[in-house]
Amino acid sequence: MKKIANYISPALCVVAIVFSVAAFNKTCAANPQTNEVAQVASLPAGQPVDLTYAADKALPSVVHIKYVQNSKIQTVKVQRDPFEDFFDPFGGFFGRGQGGTQERKVQTPKKEATGSGVIISADGYIVTNNHVVDGADELTVTLTDNKEYSARIIGTDKTTDLALIKIDGRNLPAIQIANSDQVKVGEWVLAIGNPLGLNNTVTAGIISAKARTLGANGVESFIQTDAAINAGNSGGALVNTRGELVGINAMLYSQTGSYSGYGFAIPTAMMNKVVDDLKQYGTVQRAMIGISGRDVKTQVDLEKEEGKEPTDYGTMEGIYVNEVSEGSAAEEAGIGKGDVITEIDGQKVQKFGDLSGIIAQKRPGDKVTLTYLHNKKKLSKTVTLRNEQGNTKVVKNADMDVLGADFRPVTEATQNQLDITYGLEVIKVSGGKMKDAGIQKGFIIQRVNDEAMRSVDDLEKAVKDASASKDPVLIVKGIFPTGKRGYYVVQLTSE
Repeated sequence: MKKIANYISPALCVVAIVFSVAAFNKTCAANPQTNEVAQVASLPAGQPVDLTYAADKALPSVVHIKYVQNSKIQTVKVQRDPFEDFFDPFGGFFGRGQGGTQERKVQTPKKEATGSGVIISADGYIVTNNHVVDGADELTVTLTDNKEYSARIIGTDKTTDLALIKIDGRNLPAIQIANSDQVKVGEWVLAIGNPLGLNNTVTAGIISAKARTLGANGVESFIQTDAAINAGNSGGALVNTRGELVGINAMLYSQTGSYSGYGFAIPTAMMNKVVDDLKQYGTVQRAMIGISGRDVKTQVDLEKEEGKEPTDYGTMEGIYVNEVSEGSAAEEAGIGKGDVITEIDGQKVQKFGDLSGIIAQKRPGDKVTLTYLHNKKKLSKTVTLRNEQGNTKVVKNADMDVLGADFRPVTEATQNQLDITYGLEVIKVSGGKMKDAGIQKGFIIQRVNDEAMRSVDDLEKAVKDASASKDPVLIVKGIFPTGKRGYYVVQLTSE
């Protein structure tokens, strides 16, 4: 779970994990299965909305998720004992404890935590937050009727803090999904989840704002709500008065780590695209405009703080462009530093959350029309969006097979012989990217892209992360059986 989430880390502070809300529509809604009509329409001004229909309809679709991370043996760096060298005739000569530290093996405690999830299909697909399942060895899903299922992770996306998991079930109570782009500020919503160990909890509020950004995730366009949410609500449902999903609870904003007025949910418009990508490709196909920047108002305020005369950009709404990536869609459109993006495909872009929300629904290869101000002159151009690697190809998480080799953790005898404490020994090279890079049997991999390789799982994660990054390359550092150190560059994609 992220540092902003309390349910795993008690040190949580200003932005804490979480949780969701439910939006309410002021129109009459009918249940397509029962033809039951929700009595939420044509209420006199000032009359309360009846939320019982929405709660009754959505509750069975929200599940409790138990997270377990088993105890493990890990190697950690600790401060070297100053008296150790007194009893060591070699005084650390052979490299132990360099820099005043030494490595020791410790057993980590078993970790358990809880969160929420939402059933989106009758055959068992469930959406939750990435921080609810990240690092889990076991996931147990409990439905409102107390039936328990073991869950497996289909895919995760740290950038949006979303995850897709699956249980083996049939005719499960899947929630109906609404278009979050259509929700309005002031609508009633329900937050449904399992906060503070209180399962099947429903709280009510309104949508306080849309397209919020907090700087907690890589891609954000949150729905803000004042429905009460707390630790454990993470991954739960934000539903409207028809009981339809409009968001996945993700965070709360708090000075104390508990509810203090504002929660944030990931809109379903963003969720749907992430889920589709995880099912089809195993990773999110993320489109990029290729700019860095900030809201125009933020830019003007920054200029004032620096004692400068504020620039007249021709508008106070839009995205000030601070930098444009080479070969990007923005460069193709002719956008440069100091320009202001105001629309995408005719949709107004007033703040960065608007931009993120629109682009998060696109894939590399999609065409969009960018409207922007250059020296206060309005221009438009249709461009092709690209992925992080600068092209329109499908990005897939590479698996270990692409390496064409087999590995095992180094034996204790090898550790003693080479004076190392961890590493992965290459026990077979049959082809693939390892052979292309020149890596041979016997080489011991200690670090990949500056991450320690203590298990095969560590290497698998490194391969997946690199394959979906801007630079799909592994920098492999290690040691030969002779004790000589070396490194290799492994290209995960074909040139």
